[in-house]
Amino acid sequence: MRFLVIVPANKQSEAGQLPSAEALAEMQKFNEELVQAGVMLAGDGLHPSSKGARVVFDGSKKTVVDGPFTESKELVAGFWIWQVRSKDEAIEWLRRAPFGKVHDEPVTVEIRQIFEASDFASVDPTGEIMKKNEELRARSAAQGQTR
Repeated sequence: MRFLVIVPANKQSEAGQLPSAEALAEMQKFNEELVQAGVMLAGDGLHPSSKGARVVFDGSKKTVVDGPFTESKELVAGFWIWQVRSKDEAIEWLRRAPFGKVHDEPVTVEIRQIFEASDFASVDPTGEIMKKNEELRARSAAQGQTR
């Protein structure tokens, strides 16, 4: 099972402040544990919402809204993608994360399971849609290696 682990933004991340060297070292140590265990598939931090944009779709109308976005409690500062056997295992890994050491305030990190091809069997009984999706993923990965 794959899970997206969503790290929320805070005032510092939204201000574009980078974490301290100590915080980076603690997180790096945790990331090394994840990689050594074969859990971490991907993970990165995000620039503040002031450098981002949203596109609002309303019927055929599309509106671009430039950041920053005011609802900082709903913004994302970073993420991981983990491969684990269960949600419980993902929770156990997350409990080991050093957020208590690197943040002065409480942090709520969200875990969401990522859909797998098998989840779509009822709406794609022949598997054709998922086959094409896997082909797109492979092409996308190949393109990422050449950029």
